[in-house]
Amino acid sequence: MPSPRRATLATVAASAGVSVATVSKVLNGRSDVAPATRSLVQSLLVQHDYVASAPRRGESAGQDTVEVQLDKELNAYSTEILQGAVEAGADVGVGVVVSVRQRAERPGAWARDLADAGRRALIAVTSELTTRHLSALSRARLPLVMIDPLNLPRARVTSIGSTNFAGGLAATQHLLSLGHRRIAYIGGHATAACHQARMHGYRAAMEAEGAVVLPHYVQTGHFKYHDGVVGGATLLDLPEPPTAIFAGNDETALGIIEAARARGLRIPDDLSIVGFDDTQIAPMASPPLTTIRQPLREMGAVALRTGLRLAAGEKIDSHHVELATSLVVRRSTAVAR
Repeated sequence: MPSPRRATLATVAASAGVSVATVSKVLNGRSDVAPATRSLVQSLLVQHDYVASAPRRGESAGQDTVEVQLDKELNAYSTEILQGAVEAGADVGVGVVVSVRQRAERPGAWARDLADAGRRALIAVTSELTTRHLSALSRARLPLVMIDPLNLPRARVTSIGSTNFAGGLAATQHLLSLGHRRIAYIGGHATAACHQARMHGYRAAMEAEGAVVLPHYVQTGHFKYHDGVVGGATLLDLPEPPTAIFAGNDETALGIIEAARARGLRIPDDLSIVGFDDTQIAPMASPPLTTIRQPLREMGAVALRTGLRLAAGEKIDSHHVELATSLVVRRSTAVAR
């Protein structure tokens, strides 16, 4: 599908009935423009989704930058990704700017601000973008790379992830190998691709072993500590509680540990827990958390390098890259009693 035509200064000038020079003065904040004319031009710039051309490599005295944009505050997961992106940027002399996306922003203005700031590419971490956002970025000629997107619009989007299905499979197989059969799963957003893949990996392992997956043993959440506390409490208060729980991420796993402690249960004697991510908090948990390692720093580095390749007009081998996960066994799992 051809990219939408990008509005030019001439387009805006023709709509306003003024010269291109006048539009340029408004863009540059010059004072020698009548207030009424300035207001008209500014409104038409927004209406046409005008985006100033980003400075090309070598045209600006400042350092090239890539923006890493989060939907929420920094946490252990996003900090690891950011570290990888920063290190990869330092290797090639590119700076990394971090921001939190404001959901109330209009897509056109959002993309225009990024382009006006001279960003070479945008890396969106666990974000939910619509086709309007993608169209706005296309008009701004700003490459996008998504990491663990919460949704995948129909348009082809470049994304970086990990082998989430294989990770969910390995986590559950580990618990099954310890003799557990009543195994529950607490995941993330119901529509998130990573949650879906981890859940299907869990189900596949259970079905292959002939273990029953009870409907109330599968829960969704937001990959937050609170989800583990609340979801863990719900599961552990059942007449027939699980003997093991696979958590969709490390933060949720720590919440489950707290819910178990509040009920006088010991980890792993009374309940085994496996997390996902292997962030900094996993080895610091009490007991240290058995988890699925996601190469988060490498994901950040690959995303940054991919964004720069797209910005340079290079072709990439695949629009979706999955990096391998692996099981890290610590002390939060034990043989079922």
